[in-house]
Amino acid sequence: MEKLKYYTKENIGEKVSINGWVSRVRNLGGLVFIDLRNRTGIMQVVVRPENEYYDLASSLKSEYVIHVEGTIVERESKNANMATGDIEVETEKLELINKSKDIPFMITNDTTALEDTRLKYRYLDLRREYLKENFVIRNKITFATRKFFNELDFLEVETPVLCKSTPEGARDYLVPSRVNKGKFYALPQSPQIYKQLLMVSGFERYFQIAKCFRDEDLRADRQPEFTQIDVEMSFVDEEEVMKVGEQLVARIFKEVKGIDIPLPLMKMKYDDAINRYGSDKPDLRFGMEIEDISSIFKNTEFSVFKTILEENGIINAIVVKNAAEKYSRKDLDKLTDFVKTYKAPGLAYLKFQEEVSGSIAKVVKEEELKELKENLKIETGDLVLIISGKKEIVKTSLGALRCKIARDLNLIKQGDYKLLWVVDFPSFEWSEEENRYMACHHPFTSPKDEDVDKLLTDKAHCYSKAYDIVINGYEAGGGSIRIHDEKVQETMFKALELTEKDIEEKFGFFVDALKYGCPPHGGFAMGLDRLTMLLAETENIRDVIAFPKTASASDLMCDCPSSVDEKQLKELGLKIN
Repeated sequence: MEKLKYYTKENIGEKVSINGWVSRVRNLGGLVFIDLRNRTGIMQVVVRPENEYYDLASSLKSEYVIHVEGTIVERESKNANMATGDIEVETEKLELINKSKDIPFMITNDTTALEDTRLKYRYLDLRREYLKENFVIRNKITFATRKFFNELDFLEVETPVLCKSTPEGARDYLVPSRVNKGKFYALPQSPQIYKQLLMVSGFERYFQIAKCFRDEDLRADRQPEFTQIDVEMSFVDEEEVMKVGEQLVARIFKEVKGIDIPLPLMKMKYDDAINRYGSDKPDLRFGMEIEDISSIFKNTEFSVFKTILEENGIINAIVVKNAAEKYSRKDLDKLTDFVKTYKAPGLAYLKFQEEVSGSIAKVVKEEELKELKENLKIETGDLVLIISGKKEIVKTSLGALRCKIARDLNLIKQGDYKLLWVVDFPSFEWSEEENRYMACHHPFTSPKDEDVDKLLTDKAHCYSKAYDIVINGYEAGGGSIRIHDEKVQETMFKALELTEKDIEEKFGFFVDALKYGCPPHGGFAMGLDRLTMLLAETENIRDVIAFPKTASASDLMCDCPSSVDEKQLKELGLKIN
């Protein structure tokens, strides 16, 4: 089979044979013009009145499948917006291969069809050039990935899709066993345990482009089934793993986008990311860092701020440069509603113009205003947005607010990429739902050497050898050095309040493996879908997955999940309540 052919002006005079779909048909002064679309793009085909195929050409409709033979000639009226805009095919033979029903929406890049309609007819939606380009990018990423790891002697190994359900993570998708009634497999949230066992097995360098599944609430950048570039290495430390990870990303950016990513990437501690940007995945494409102004109001007479500080809360702000005139009272009310979705009690603001105005202008003392201007480098025309309350709420809401404002004011340049590592994550995070500390990443993440003794005594200040790579405010991937010492792993399980029975039932086989000469090891996983989304410059992950699910985890095209008949349930020993 030959490679696909992409025709240009250099092919003028050549005889060609082209297959594809009719994008549109135009009859202009007797000449019939057909836009023929296939994987290579669109080619204009011309049929003249004297041509024996003229009547057939005139009868064609959108999405009919046709075969054309003819000669490439130079177009009289060129189209600079098309890759083939300088040429067309003078038809010598035209064949109708298959007809199409009337299509439910026009197949154009700028279609106005609702997303639900496009997902129902996804096989039609995928004919759009815009989506095809996304899958070209995805293919280039996987190809570059395999080349990269092959050069470094990594082995690509497939791990099971039917595995054991384990705690400490998102909800598992469960698969009932027909042979072992009442028992279940789980679909893997990641190949975590298997790739660690491969290190125990002496494979030393492993990678896999792996399918993963998580039963969690969805959003624009998340799907219930997703693909990750999964990597594990033996005899490495944090720096070595991060070096491989950033070299992979740099290779992908170079081969896919022609962009040179300067290495090494900057590193930012988790605590600094939260304090300065309100997020463990900070977007560095614009400024507007979060400023702690609590000390400025230590002697405040404003009752709201005074109460917050007395209750060990904080007062933080962001400065929006030259925005005092851009936000009306109505706009600021909308911003207040926005931060309330992040549980912020409210949003105070100050406009620094010829005079200072705003919701708290009358209660802020002159010396406090002066200190604000000096510490935050405020200039005339700036807008200051302030949130007070519990630290977690203040940081999270201001972090979300700075990103919203950056989008609203078009502060983010298209095609601009800012990458960094966020390091030194906490080992644990408090779960209100579970009323206990949970693993921040997973229970196999190694604590910092100096924090091993804190696992049972000071969980709030225990940090791990974990790292995330962040691109433009998205967590593109992450990983950690794993626990290879059986005793440390045992202590970690105790810290997570897992009973001996839990450990044996859920992880018994893995704990046993640690007793047979487990090497020090670590790795990472990159989200292939999210990485493709970033390089394709779309904010919707469904644009880079061939057959995605909706926000309610439904496949509108196949109409699933769906009911199954009683016979299937009986075979599995299941009953629907």
